[in-house]
This record gives sequence, structure tokens and C-alpha cells, in this order.
Amino acid sequence: MKVAVAGAGAFGTALAISLAAKGPVTLWARDADAANDMQTRRENTRRLAGHRFPDTITATGDLSQLFEADTLLLSIPAQKLGPWLEHHATKLRGKHLVACCKGIDQTTLRGPVALIESAVPDAVPAMLTGPSFAADIAQNLPTALTLACASPDAGAVLQEALSTPTLRLYLSGDVIGAELGGALKNVIAIACGVSIGAGFGESARAAVMTRGFAEMRRIGATLGAEPETLTGLSGFGDLALTCTSDGSRNYRFGLSIGAGEAFDPNTTVEGAATAVSLTKLAEKHDLDLPICRVVSDLSAGRMDAEAAMTALLSRPLRKE
Repeated sequence: MKVAVAGAGAFGTALAISLAAKGPVTLWARDADAANDMQTRRENTRRLAGHRFPDTITATGDLSQLFEADTLLLSIPAQKLGPWLEHHATKLRGKHLVACCKGIDQTTLRGPVALIESAVPDAVPAMLTGPSFAADIAQNLPTALTLACASPDAGAVLQEALSTPTLRLYLSGDVIGAELGGALKNVIAIACGVSIGAGFGESARAAVMTRGFAEMRRIGATLGAEPETLTGLSGFGDLALTCTSDGSRNYRFGLSIGAGEAFDPNTTVEGAATAVSLTKLAEKHDLDLPICRVVSDLSAGRMDAEAAMTALLSRPLRKE
């Protein structure tokens, strides 16, 4: 199986470094100059500095080299994945396409695997998700992720091909649950960051995490996710990591909102876009997702931290 990674951000680069221990890996970057720089320096100094490339990595900006692989790991931001798939659909036919991004498309309200299924119906789609930071994977620190694939046979092949001595993949057939867990935890991470950044305290963060997880389960049940998936690595596991570590971009984004500070506009924050998608899904399915709703308003600057907390605490009392 020939493997390539589409997208040379921090996570895509880390996956390429990890998988290169098993054989040749192509790492494709949209910016040809950046690809040439990585190939020359043997390091992604822009996105994952300090992590040397093994000799088995080829960095390139040439799409033809990317499409030579039969298994592509798609580390492309969730809001850009759909158009990219549609543009290159003819080159992607029949390939194993593993989505490595987390989010829900704002236009179609689809997750990454659903986008693959729509744009490239004859591809074999899968989802790689779970609690992980790029730096940990690149350093070969122990990491466990969920690989979700509707085809048991294809999933088993991918599980074997993409697991490494330090990257352990657990196979799941629940693609919807894996998509939702990875997407929703980013939204809750923003809310937790806001709570800490605004000085509301650790108890408030614990409450946000717990009630946020309840919202994850609520929408998961509506859209057909299996409860066990959301309590596993791709749901609760990812939620626990992202809501408690400064290593999370979504958490740091929330910290900046809570503290009233500016945030780097060049940093991808999937949770902000996903909160908008979730608000639309909540309206479509008549769901009560108060934390997701206030995160959408916070991210857009329509509400500050104090107003958000007041809105949540003033809701009618109810049973847990």
C-alpha cells in the first residue's frame, strides 16, 4: 500500500513523520515553495519546527505525485475539504481516502466522511480521529486514535497499514459517531477556554465539559451515532485532552476570548466554524444545544464571556 498525506500543516506533517517509519510517504503541500523548503531542509519549519523528516518522506507541491498513492490521508481543514474533493474527484476514484480533519461543513452540514462519499462515491472513505497533538505524534510518543470505516475489510487493512509501534489505532464501524465526536469536542474546548480565560475557575470548566458532553450525546443520538463511540477515544477521550491543554488551538482561542485578547488570525480554529454548523443542525432537528449556540456567538464577537455565562446560568432549572 502506497501512502500519501494531503496537507502539510502540523498534523499532516506529524502523520507523515510517524508513518515514514514503515516505508515511503509522500507529503503534499498546497504551497509549492513551502514544499521545496521542506524537502531541502528536511523539516517543516513553518508548521512543526524541530521535528526532522526521515529519509523516507518526500515533500512535494506536485499533485501528480500525491495521486500516485492508493491511500491518501486528507489533512485538509474541514471547511476546505469539500471543494478540494470536488475539484480532484476524478483523480481520487477507487482510492482509500482517510479524513484527518475535524469539523462539520457549514454549507452542506456534512462531516468529512460524508463529504468524501458525496464527491467521490467510488472511493473507500474512513476517518482518523481521537486525542492527539501533532508534536506528540511526531516525537513518537504513545498515542491511541480511532479509525472509523463502514467497510470492515477495508478498515482492517487500513488499521494494519496506518498503525505504528507508538500510534495505536482502534477500529470502529461508527463513522457518524467518530465524525461528531471529533467535531463537537472542538466547540466545547472553546467554551472551556473562555471559562478559564475569563477567570470563572476550574469548577466552571468541569461543568462546561460535562454539559458539553451531554450536548455531544444529544446530537449524536439524533444523527445516528452509537453511544459507545462518543464515550471512547474519538468522543470523550478527545474532549478530555482538548478542553484541558494549552496545546489545543481551540482551547487557546477560547482563552483569548475570555481574556479579551487578540488571537492569531492565521491559526485554523475548526471549532469556531463547527459551532455555526451545529447551530444550524440544532435548528433543523429542534435540538437544545446552548453551549454550542453561545460558542457560535462568542466566536463571531456577538457576545462576551460574561454575557455567555449569564445566558447559560439563567436557563430554566431542569433534571440532569
